[in-house]
Amino acid sequence: MTLKSLELFGFKSFGKKSPLSFSTPITCVVGPNGSGKSNIVEAIRFVLGEQSMKSLRGKGGIDLIFKGSKSLSSSNRAGVVITFDNSNKIFSFTNSGIGVSLDYDEVTIGREVFADGGNKYSINGTEVRLKDIVDLLASVNIGSSGHHIISQGEADRVLNASNKDRRSMIEDALGLKIYQYRIKESERKLDKTILNMKEVQVLRREIAPHLSFLKKQVEKVEKAREMREELRNFYKTYFSSEYTYIINEGNRLINIRKELDEKALSLDKSIGDLERNKNTNFVESENTKLIKDKEDILSVVLNKKGDLSRSLGRIEGIIEGIQRQFAKIPEIKEYVILESDWRLLVEELDRKIDEAMSLEDFPSVVNILRNIKIKLNEFKNGVNTDDIEKPSLEDNEEYKEMIASKENILNEISKTKEEERSIVNLINSLKEKEKESELILRDNERTLYELLRIRNEVTSSLHTLNFEEERLSQIKNSFEMELAEGGVLIGREVIDFAHTKVEGDIIRSTQEDLRRKIERIKIKLEDGGGGNSGEIMKEYDDTLDRDKFLAHELEDLYKSIESLRLLIQELKETLDKEFKSGVENINKQFQEFFALMFGGGSAFLSITMEHKKPKKNDESVSIEDNESEEEEEENNDLGFERGIEINVTLPQKKVKDLHMLSGGERSLTSIALLFAVSQVNPPPFLVLDETDAALDEANSRKYGNMLENLSKYSQLIVVTHNRETMSRAQVLYGVTMSAEGASKLLSIRLEDASAYAK
Repeated sequence: MTLKSLELFGFKSFGKKSPLSFSTPITCVVGPNGSGKSNIVEAIRFVLGEQSMKSLRGKGGIDLIFKGSKSLSSSNRAGVVITFDNSNKIFSFTNSGIGVSLDYDEVTIGREVFADGGNKYSINGTEVRLKDIVDLLASVNIGSSGHHIISQGEADRVLNASNKDRRSMIEDALGLKIYQYRIKESERKLDKTILNMKEVQVLRREIAPHLSFLKKQVEKVEKAREMREELRNFYKTYFSSEYTYIINEGNRLINIRKELDEKALSLDKSIGDLERNKNTNFVESENTKLIKDKEDILSVVLNKKGDLSRSLGRIEGIIEGIQRQFAKIPEIKEYVILESDWRLLVEELDRKIDEAMSLEDFPSVVNILRNIKIKLNEFKNGVNTDDIEKPSLEDNEEYKEMIASKENILNEISKTKEEERSIVNLINSLKEKEKESELILRDNERTLYELLRIRNEVTSSLHTLNFEEERLSQIKNSFEMELAEGGVLIGREVIDFAHTKVEGDIIRSTQEDLRRKIERIKIKLEDGGGGNSGEIMKEYDDTLDRDKFLAHELEDLYKSIESLRLLIQELKETLDKEFKSGVENINKQFQEFFALMFGGGSAFLSITMEHKKPKKNDESVSIEDNESEEEEEENNDLGFERGIEINVTLPQKKVKDLHMLSGGERSLTSIALLFAVSQVNPPPFLVLDETDAALDEANSRKYGNMLENLSKYSQLIVVTHNRETMSRAQVLYGVTMSAEGASKLLSIRLEDASAYAK
């Protein structure tokens, strides 16, 4: 895995987007003071998740954002993106559920900070949490401020640190932190397991009195078994008899209801039929209306008959008058009659005809009279009295018509009389039927009253049956409640008792006596604690099982404690072994680098054991009250902790104390140690920020040689002013402060520069 590139935008003095490519073993960043070289190192710290603003030389997130210049406006955010080669797919997550795929040849990590101090992290363009960044980098042994980033002024940090902190630095550099994490995790598990064991012990102590109490209750339950057996026998007789009584009584009431319902249905049908037949008001109303209609018709016929009779009388009067007039003609002929007298006679007849017409209602008679009047006027106006001869009635047209009208009226009167007789006969027939209906109605009413009386008796019987059914329902409900209670007291076998029929009649008084006996036994069981025996036995069994489980759990916890202690011991031994082996390897490299830097002398790391104050809760807990001697010895080991001490001897000097070294000597010593550690467990890349500032020309060459040797194991990014160091790089990045007031990058490959110079 190699670092491929770094990109800054709006970060500190880099106002514009500034990319850096790292494609060679050694890349140097150079430039004058104040140009922003160290900002590149801080950008690497920043993007890898550094949270200490002090390490980033700021007080807050806003201090990391480009402030602007006369030519460039300020930024509202600062961001850094770093890209790693992942062609070997060595990056991984401990937590695979964050939704980011690492199946790419490159892994890009980004971080942005905003003016309000908020941060945004991303992996391959997907927003993630800081812990995801840390998790990802831990898989390749990279941290935000680990041993692989050494800034200006921090080169001798390892020299100034305490033995304990120095040991932690060495362990981190050797990649042994994993053992420390596992030890701490195991110790946390051990503490939790010990706490769980204490809780289990407390639980066992808590349930012990209750378990003792339950044992006494169980003894009472045993004493109640005989009473329950007696109760069982009573229940068997009582439930089977009660069940039989309920079934028999229920069947009896069902049969009675069926019989009464059928009888009531039949009565309701008969009563309904009689009530429909009884509705003589309708029949009577129809007959009366029919009789009235016929009587109205008869009245019309009689009126018509009267009219015809009156018309007949008038016609007969006219005929008689005509006959009298014709009888007078011969007498008149014998006298000399003046024409005026004759006309008076005719006018008299004409007047009488008008009177008759005004009184006549029949159109045919009126027409006849009108024709007679016409003839009479013709006779009056056109006949000379001298020419008048004695007329004959048989030859008179007027007379013939009157006779014919008389015959027609007589025929009409005959028909009217016949119609009158028919209507009278029909009316008499209807009145006879009406009398018969009244007789039938009276008979039906007597039958209806009798049926209603019987229906009332049936209704009363049904009411009585309802009371009996309600009583049986109450008996059944009580039976079910007693059955449920019996199931609690003696078990589900009561169901079998409650479904067993017995022969013979069931006497209720015997059942009541048996029920009272059952109640007395139940009271005794309740007083003796036998009423809830099932719950007591269950609770006792559950509590006993719980106690056994806790005992087994306690045993398992004890085994877990022993196992964790063994694991911790093994991890400590492994850590101790790896640590000692690592220190040995570091010492070999440390001696070589130190001798190279100082032209001799010696340098090595030694492991120290320092006493520490025990913590208040630093105790060991076991199942037994007294600890074994082995545990006491183990506890005694906790009073010491390891440290690392640096021992150096300069050539030509007797100086051994680090505090007595000069600044340059301390710088060379720290560089030798850092390079030694880096070569024992090479990090993927190493950032060195002006760690060679205090070196003279001779030591600079030695420093350059060490860089070339170290670049075989780690990719190096070196910020320097030293020309000797620059000469060992393949690519130089120059940082200058441009006229715009922002840092600007220039890059050159040394081999290209050499070719150009030639």
